[in-house]
Amino acid sequence: MTKRHIAYLACATALCGALLGTTPASAAHLTHVVHPGESIQKAVDAAQPGDTVLVLAGIYHESVKVATSGITLRGEGRDTVLEPAAPTKKPAKKAARAARAEKSCAEQGNGICVVGAKNNPVQNVTVAALTVKGFSRIGVIAVGADHLTVKGVTAEKNGQWGIAEERSVRSLYRHNIARSNGDAGLFLANSITAEMGATDTDGTLIQDNRLENNRIGVTVRRLRNLTVAGNSVTGNCAGVFVVGDENKPKAGALTVSDNRVEKNNKYCVKTARLAFLQGSGIVLTGAEDTLVTRNLVTGNSGKSPLSGGVVLFKSFVGVTSERNRITDNTLSGNSPADIVNQEDAKTGNVFEANCCRTSKPSGLC
Repeated sequence: MTKRHIAYLACATALCGALLGTTPASAAHLTHVVHPGESIQKAVDAAQPGDTVLVLAGIYHESVKVATSGITLRGEGRDTVLEPAAPTKKPAKKAARAARAEKSCAEQGNGICVVGAKNNPVQNVTVAALTVKGFSRIGVIAVGADHLTVKGVTAEKNGQWGIAEERSVRSLYRHNIARSNGDAGLFLANSITAEMGATDTDGTLIQDNRLENNRIGVTVRRLRNLTVAGNSVTGNCAGVFVVGDENKPKAGALTVSDNRVEKNNKYCVKTARLAFLQGSGIVLTGAEDTLVTRNLVTGNSGKSPLSGGVVLFKSFVGVTSERNRITDNTLSGNSPADIVNQEDAKTGNVFEANCCRTSKPSGLC
């Protein structure tokens, strides 16, 4: 075989290998653009893992369910708005069938639902840069998600929670605005309905969000291994709630740091599980091994049993808060005190290096 033949074969082999290794154009990630008047849900249903659904500015009267891993649902900022669709009257037979079937995202009163199966979570979904408002229940809800990202979302005037999740891990909530929602602006729980011990989130992060004029700014219920950091929490009835209960393990092993928690002085009536709320900054109830550090907590004032700057309180089923560390916080103008510890000394809670003037009992500043 001549050198010319060898060179020809080598070239042909390299070209063949390059062609085999090239990704076909049909496999490239797509951007599905949705214009006002078009269906977001239709575009989401057509999307494949790696695709983006880009929703242009406008008002869209619909709810959207995302059940495909790896897709991004993105708007053009606050001017991309999802609002509830007008109710439609169903024929009697269709209504009966719907009552027996699982309710849709819209029928549950939610705006955007990110939904995975019990043993098969939906993974790597992003919801970004849009507004979800006026839904009777929840603006954005994730159930069974892994590595969910919610960023740049405005959730306002929803009947229950602005943004919420359950049975989810490794979530990121960053640069969102949740305001004027009926309950928490951000609500994260192991389960919304089931009574069970706290679960590990594997490092969920709630960072740099604005939480205003809700009942509670952030509620973390029955979860562990989570961080709430750098958020602005103002004008709510209560700022940050870490909630445990009688189940084991307790909520805890988490961090609340570098937040600005100011003037959460709205009045909210009592519920079956909580006294009335007013003037609560950061509250730990039935929690353990939680670090509360470097927060600015000012001007939270009220006469609720949960009022004060940083408050440690037995849960309403009598479970103590234990081995929590309250350190290096700056507190002022909170009433009845900057730090309120309603636990006894045997619980092992530590208060040190806080800049404050008043505490109950005295001596914690």
